[in-house]
Amino acid sequence: MDATESGDAETWERGSSGDGAAFGLIFDRHRARVFRHAYRLLVDTHDAEDATAIAFLELWRRRGSVRLIEGSVLPWLLVTTTNTARNLTRSRRRYRALLDALPHGEHHRSAEDVALSDELADQRLAEALARLSPPDLHLVTLVMIEGYSPTDAAPVLGLSAGTTRTRLHRARTALREHLGHPTLDLYLQATLGEPS
Repeated sequence: MDATESGDAETWERGSSGDGAAFGLIFDRHRARVFRHAYRLLVDTHDAEDATAIAFLELWRRRGSVRLIEGSVLPWLLVTTTNTARNLTRSRRRYRALLDALPHGEHHRSAEDVALSDELADQRLAEALARLSPPDLHLVTLVMIEGYSPTDAAPVLGLSAGTTRTRLHRARTALREHLGHPTLDLYLQATLGEPS
């Protein structure tokens, strides 16, 4: 966490009191990070933009109850984005199930299908993350994707340090079973050929 991220307290106090310019500053400060987080979870630009917009809408709507962590609203935004992404994924899954239930003729791969096949590795990762329980997913997104230490993530999620370590171990085991790699970094390096 850098100095900018931990310096939201004063700006947030003004923004949550109705100062639109201060709220805009919070948006400008964290929008890119929230979008990247949403994209990692959803693997779709439009869905990630929707999740980002929903997270900031929720930040405004629930401004009276938002908890700053070390003076920053970013952890709250990341957890809210994770929940939003999970809801969008469930919605997308229901929509696909509905489409799959409709009668189909013979399928020919479109140019879009061919282009999307490059994203299979990301989809596999998204599927593996979707299998985690919500508390484990929150922990994985904060620690393994966003780079927070387990100690910093624990108060954001309302967990003790011991519980955080236990859940993180369980989540890593589940990801290793599904992806075949002990960490997301190794999985991404093996499938995408570049560090995450």
